[in-house]
Amino acid sequence: MIAMCDENLIGRILEQGDVYINIREYKSYYMGERISKENAAKLIKSIEKVHSSNVVGKESVEVGLETKIVNMKDVLKVDGVPYAQSYNVNI
Repeated sequence: MIAMCDENLIGRILEQGDVYINIREYKSYYMGERISKENAAKLIKSIEKVHSSNVVGKESVEVGLETKIVNMKDVLKVDGVPYAQSYNVNI
């Protein structure tokens, strides 16, 4: 499982219509080691298989697309912020 969030979004609540992403309450879910986009991409590429991903923010979504853990069709926006969730059920 991969959970990634742009650093500038930590502590925010994103809400638009029926979509609600509470990064404030669940910041421990997203906060791990702070790393650059380049290092995040390297780390993800080193993982044999990603079964699920939850990616929030422009830079994080860019890494997700680059590493193919999310597809462009998975990318949506809430409050103008891109996010994507993907699941690989072929285990």
